[in-house]
Amino acid sequence: MAEGSENKGKPLMLVAVDDSEHSFYALEWTLDHFFAPGTNHPFKLIVIHARASPSSALGVAGFGSVDFMTSLEADMKKSSSKTVQKAKDICTSKKVEDVEVEVMEGDPRNVMNDAVEKHHASLLVLGSHGYGLVKRAVLGSVSDYCAHHVKCSVMIVKKPTKH
Repeated sequence: MAEGSENKGKPLMLVAVDDSEHSFYALEWTLDHFFAPGTNHPFKLIVIHARASPSSALGVAGFGSVDFMTSLEADMKKSSSKTVQKAKDICTSKKVEDVEVEVMEGDPRNVMNDAVEKHHASLLVLGSHGYGLVKRAVLGSVSDYCAHHVKCSVMIVKKPTKH
């Protein structure tokens, strides 16, 4: 999946993915609505994945033995690779080949903000986890943070709830 010449001069769309069904739904929805086969795609597309560092996953830098940290980092890289591969597979299944997939390490809020600035994105697409008020207050919401802090438009794609 490489950058094609037909994307030069187009505004850039970043789609954030993590290992949740909500983020993959947002990617599929975006591809269906903005990158349908046989259409002139209005955006250049980059899929971005924020991979947590081992110390951030533990909440305390340097906590744990070297073996444990090495094992944790390997597991996190493996999980990140699976997420990236699934995103690539979704793009391929939707016949969207002209896409870059990038992994950046860090807190997803900071990664999305940095990616928007690095790539001069026009639009950031995020999935909504659908957290309630309490869970969102405790865990923090990446989409809420991005909606208020990134320097581009933000589209939050919600997966329809089944009644």
